[in-house]
Amino acid sequence: MSGMAIYMEGGGDSRDSKAALRQGMDVFLDPLKAAARAMSWRWKLVCCGGRQEALNAFVRALRADESAVTALLVDAEGPVAASSCAHLQARDGWDLRDVSDDLVHLMIQTMEAWIVADAVALAVYYGQRFKRNLLPRALNLEAVRKTELASALEQATRSTQKGAYHKIRHASDLLQRIDRQTVRQSCPSCTRLFDSLGAMIATA
Repeated sequence: MSGMAIYMEGGGDSRDSKAALRQGMDVFLDPLKAAARAMSWRWKLVCCGGRQEALNAFVRALRADESAVTALLVDAEGPVAASSCAHLQARDGWDLRDVSDDLVHLMIQTMEAWIVADAVALAVYYGQRFKRNLLPRALNLEAVRKTELASALEQATRSTQKGAYHKIRHASDLLQRIDRQTVRQSCPSCTRLFDSLGAMIATA
């Protein structure tokens, strides 16, 4: 292997918004990036906008470059009761029969679960009038419904100077501030991402 490429959902429709999210996620995934670079691997992180666009880019890359570890990272959009590939095949109708589960990763149920996991970083970022007590207190944030999580995050932040949480305006900054270990404690999917892709680098 000579590289690692991750194709992820998110970033909106514009080049600037995709670049902003990529910058934030690049910082959050820095341990993987550093491990890849230590092996003299190429590192590539692509924010594709919609989930279908992410799948299409992932499949094209899998076919085009067998020398790279190529991974997909998308929201689950709901509870997950099966493997990542089986979940996406059942929910979205995606044909992933020939793809290893180790290459398909879910931000269960949504990326905001990872952000909400670090309430301390959120409080520092939003400052005065941030209502931490309105955030979900579940030990496993991935069990919290996507709609419930979005509502809680909006209510906790809407009175702050930055205004209510907005994925395009705020997610990149927050991804550069949240603590990975804190996120991993509340979000098993995040742990799986780091452990699975990290193992691929270490054993190459």
